Amino acid sequence: MALQINDGASSSFTPQFIYDVFLSFRGEDTRYNFTGHLYQALCDKGFNTFIDNDLQRGEEISMKLLNAIELSMISIVVFSENYASSSWCLDELVKILECRNNGQLVLPIFYKVDPSEIRKQKEKFGVALAQHEENLKDSLEKVQRWRTALTKATNLSGLHYKEGYTESETQFIQRIIKEILGTKLNRTQLFVTKYPIGIDSRADAIELLLDMKSNDVRMVGIHGLGGVGKTTIAKAIYNRIANCFELSCFLEDVREKSGTNDDIIKLQEMLLSKISQGTYVKVDSVPKGIIMIKERLCHTRLLLILDNVDESEVMVNLLGECNWFALGSRVIITTRDKQVLTTFGKDHQIYELKELNQFESHELFNLYAFQKIELEKDYSEVAEQIIHYANGLPLALKIIGSDLCGKSICEWKSALEKYKNIPHEKIQEKLKISYDGLGKTEKDIFLDIACFFKGFNRSYVVSILKACKLYPGYGIGRLIDKCLITVGQSGNLWMHDLLQQMGREIVQQESEELGKRSRIWCFDDAYEILTTNMGSSKIRGIMCYSPQLITMPVEAKAFEKMKYLKFLMVRNVRICEELKYLPNGLTLLQWPEFPFSLPSKYYQTWFVSFSLVFQTRVNKK
Repeated sequence: MALQINDGASSSFTPQFIYDVFLSFRGEDTRYNFTGHLYQALCDKGFNTFIDNDLQRGEEISMKLLNAIELSMISIVVFSENYASSSWCLDELVKILECRNNGQLVLPIFYKVDPSEIRKQKEKFGVALAQHEENLKDSLEKVQRWRTALTKATNLSGLHYKEGYTESETQFIQRIIKEILGTKLNRTQLFVTKYPIGIDSRADAIELLLDMKSNDVRMVGIHGLGGVGKTTIAKAIYNRIANCFELSCFLEDVREKSGTNDDIIKLQEMLLSKISQGTYVKVDSVPKGIIMIKERLCHTRLLLILDNVDESEVMVNLLGECNWFALGSRVIITTRDKQVLTTFGKDHQIYELKELNQFESHELFNLYAFQKIELEKDYSEVAEQIIHYANGLPLALKIIGSDLCGKSICEWKSALEKYKNIPHEKIQEKLKISYDGLGKTEKDIFLDIACFFKGFNRSYVVSILKACKLYPGYGIGRLIDKCLITVGQSGNLWMHDLLQQMGREIVQQESEELGKRSRIWCFDDAYEILTTNMGSSKIRGIMCYSPQLITMPVEAKAFEKMKYLKFLMVRNVRICEELKYLPNGLTLLQWPEFPFSLPSKYYQTWFVSFSLVFQTRVNKK
């Protein structure tokens, strides 16, 4: 059962909710029993719940109640036997259904009354409405609105409690709480950006493509280069229209989370759990997950956003076919690869996200550089040149503006001279100025995160880098200050794809010889290093993630020359021969398939000293 809203809800309406739940009920029936207990249970779960405790009733519903309904995310209507005898309750119901047209969710509770009694307006509901008609002979239109509202309310999915059922009132209330909890989690707003310059016009254009009034299934692809703001726009649209769906799901950075079969399974589990209103769903295999998704998508009017998709196969694993979705569903996909969007044919819309125009670029840069829209006069000439250099890329404007904020005009001019030495044709090089401004240890931290630890928990990465004597407590703070990395709500370290590419490009330019680069993260490169014994003392870390389980002919002396190796991260790789050399300074070893026992001397060095960051299965002697 899912809470429902009007299929024709206005997508341009973005409610600012103050209350999570509004309770509509007949006081004399349920105030001191069922509704009172429900209210307490909602409050205990942390829901900001509005209940009218003012027992004085007038002929007209108060503005206080009307405002409270408008400002509530969810309205729970408790239909009890005397509900329709109250004109106040009926006025509330009319208002609640009006707000439903603008995105509010409505959950009818049929408490010891049969929904058909309300729908057909028989028994006490029929008597009450007849009495209203007698009392309001000059306002029969009002009574008709009440009748219509009662009929509409009973056509919504609701929960029915009958005396003598197998569940108690307490259990029934817990079922309501579970329903509200899943809905509340689903309606959580996403943080978009600090300064949303240029967002509204682009989001408006994409909403037109989504055609929210249509009851078909629609998919819109947002295509553009890295750093242009695809994810930002997708989050803004999500916040605008999520309330128009029974359920909504935003899967961020799919490319980064879909490298292996296990990763795909985790994404499938995330999607299925979201569709199941927060209940964890276990998936055993990718094919099994596809079938489970197919079975569940058809039952729910869903908003699904897949962010940063780079392979068509990933979309098949998560979406299957468009005819799997319930009518009225919408799918948004962001990608830098336009080819990915051709998987589902030519019928679906593609929006190419362009860079900011000159006016928008000035506004965004000024807000980051000066923390206001107005430009400082003394800086106008150099600022104009910097904005031209950024060429409308929001990420570049943000990073450069933040980097120069609070600096003198002389520092700005000096920085601009450095900018001019970076090739304009490569976006990564436009961002390299922020990297050039770091000290050596901060550069090492940035490159380590770019090559190995993006998406890892901050505390975990600090413990690893601290063992490498890089002072990450300070260094990571500097990287955050310079907008080179961010920390997500769950405490994980993130950086934009372009910044990660920039860091990896820096490493690749260290040497034309693969064995003389400091960091190896590509599987093919790692395979060559480990099977040809071409590594050197330059190598600081190796990440060798095979897309499937393989046996690799790693040489026994593969690590003999890698005397300064700090990180060795291997997945889905088995080896035939026992390794004879491992460097004493190795800080992190991740190798779940490691088949042999380690030389005893390593138990007394990094294995013991860094057990908190040591992750592998070791067959002890």
